[in-house]
Amino acid sequence: MKPSNFLQKASSVLESLRKDFLFRTLEVPSGFDLSSNDYLRLSQHPQLILSLKEGLDRYGAGSGASRLVSGHRDCFDFAERSVSAWTGTEDALFVANGYAANVGLISCVANAKTEVFTDRLNHASILDGIRLSGAEKTYYKHLNLDHLEELLKKSRKRERIIVSETVFSMDGDLAPIEDLLKLKRRYDAILILDDAHGIGVFGEEGRGRVAQVLGREKIREADFITYTAGKALGLEGAWIGTSKVGRDFLVNRMRTFIYSTAPLPAIVHSIPAAVSLLRSMDEERGTILRTAQRLREMLLEKGYPGSNSESQIVPALFPSEKSVLDAAELCRKEGLYVKAIRPPTVTVPRLRLSVHSDTDEIILEKLISLLPEL
Repeated sequence: MKPSNFLQKASSVLESLRKDFLFRTLEVPSGFDLSSNDYLRLSQHPQLILSLKEGLDRYGAGSGASRLVSGHRDCFDFAERSVSAWTGTEDALFVANGYAANVGLISCVANAKTEVFTDRLNHASILDGIRLSGAEKTYYKHLNLDHLEELLKKSRKRERIIVSETVFSMDGDLAPIEDLLKLKRRYDAILILDDAHGIGVFGEEGRGRVAQVLGREKIREADFITYTAGKALGLEGAWIGTSKVGRDFLVNRMRTFIYSTAPLPAIVHSIPAAVSLLRSMDEERGTILRTAQRLREMLLEKGYPGSNSESQIVPALFPSEKSVLDAAELCRKEGLYVKAIRPPTVTVPRLRLSVHSDTDEIILEKLISLLPEL
């Protein structure tokens, strides 16, 4: 039987990806993890696993419906109060994952009368949310707030939104949160911050970068902050920190919340346990950031381009897609699990190296010894 037009087109696209070393496959991780976002290894913590089992016994294997139908449970209310008290936001809304949080939030807060100012390197979920909203999308140069202010001055839209990651997921550099807040005030804009990679790793008791920079006095001036439970918290899901009015607005207007089956209640039940563990891990957080700095120094000594990373995410940049794939494969053969990140996810091929609480000097030395000279 002759292949359909779609299959012919798909086969051609896939063949092109293979030729360009951009074809992606799924694999089961093995070896020492230098790739995941489980920064404090909480996914394997006995107390968190026990809490999850207790949640399964109490709530069962699924929620059965969206939260607005019959999928809501008391554990959602408790978890939302717990994370709000921890981070300092007035209220919170738990959702399925970080992608659903950003896409749903931006697509319901923005509209055709809105201009959204987005950092050039913001996560795909932010960009997809802007596209769905129908708003005008305006990029500002990465971390360049002088450029952002120039664009804000020129804006003729009635509504303006500024959106930025706080810790950039592929580069590890940090957004100037205080200055973003100043521009929000000056130009009467809505401020949306994505603290997915800051929560649990930065700030006193792991409260995140927004809390670290703004403190409890000013954090509520940020209109919406998206957080994830799927990284440092060791679970899955996400929540949006906001005001009580903001939460009510999302419950009534956010399509990824309204039309999605509620997250697994057992996971939500375990959120307060993860928060409790994170609050006592300041020493581990310090270790992660010191180890990451050591890794940056070692990469420079090896001849790799310097980066602006100041976090647990350390990029090692490569000249081509093939060279980064070869390096990742060699590391995996020698027991280090790293991933090659290639276009279109990033513009420059790289190993995105994640430092964890158990990453030590021996691991760093082994990694550096395996990487090619540039």
